[in-house]
Amino acid sequence: MNLSSVLDNFLSAPVLFFFLGLFAVLVKSDLEVPPAIAKYFSLYLLFDIGIKGGEELFHSGFTPQIIWIIVACICMSVFVPFLAYRILRVKLDPYNAGAIAATYGSVSAVTFATAQAYLATQQIPAGGYMVAGMALMESPAIIVGLFLIRANTKDDGVDEGGSTLGVLKEAFFNGSIILLLGSLVIGYLAGDKGESDLHFFVKDIFKGMLCLYLLDMGLVAGSRMGALKKSGMFLILFGILLPIFNGALGIGISYLLGLSEGDALLFTILCASASYIAVPAAMRMAVPQANMSLLLPLALGVTFPFNIVIGIPTYMVIIQYLFK
Repeated sequence: MNLSSVLDNFLSAPVLFFFLGLFAVLVKSDLEVPPAIAKYFSLYLLFDIGIKGGEELFHSGFTPQIIWIIVACICMSVFVPFLAYRILRVKLDPYNAGAIAATYGSVSAVTFATAQAYLATQQIPAGGYMVAGMALMESPAIIVGLFLIRANTKDDGVDEGGSTLGVLKEAFFNGSIILLLGSLVIGYLAGDKGESDLHFFVKDIFKGMLCLYLLDMGLVAGSRMGALKKSGMFLILFGILLPIFNGALGIGISYLLGLSEGDALLFTILCASASYIAVPAAMRMAVPQANMSLLLPLALGVTFPFNIVIGIPTYMVIIQYLFK
């Protein structure tokens, strides 16, 4: 493996800001990002990814390959929770296993954005239509996770704290999905004029905003790592090994679909990432029995840093080797 690729990614500004946040927590600094500002960064990233995706769709149009990619994304968001649930049931109860399984069937928009930034740094082109696949991977994972919990528990307590209708509404219409899909549509409809009008906000300041967002993610991850340590090595190994397996599966599917190197990396990182925004929000409402102090640190403190430091450049090296 080309270690210089991993080192270049590790030394990129966004990744280093993530570790700056971890360091600040370690030394008990009073550095913090106000919740309202952190929310703004989240909104910006979803907006940016959606607009860019819409612009790319405007230029490329809908092709059979794009439709197949979207189908593949949905299939992975259904398959991964089933696989993850069977593994997690070795140590966890159905509630926690189902909630965490849904998290790993879903995606991380920030990991996706970091992969996009990596591709831009390496000057590797990628199509924006992958954003459509990302947006459609959230809801199926939540629904499958809830199905697994219901099918493996005797009581009907899954609905405590939220009706079935409310859970489905959260799955299909939560804020992150609405903003992502809405921005995608707007970027597509606005076309060349929208691309010109939003160029500075969408492209020129993107990396700076990503750096600040990852700084906040480092602070959050560092503050929640204590809960994960108490769970032992099983979950930590799960948070690393399952993404590796899913990433390998993503590379194989990308090869079969004939994707370009850049698109293959984005699809792979969608398969290998885990949600720590949309899915936890839905599971907190639908499954009060699930322990959020396990779910969030696992996705944010283990899988997320593994993907942005090691996963992205490693997957790219493998893709470049196989796709020659």
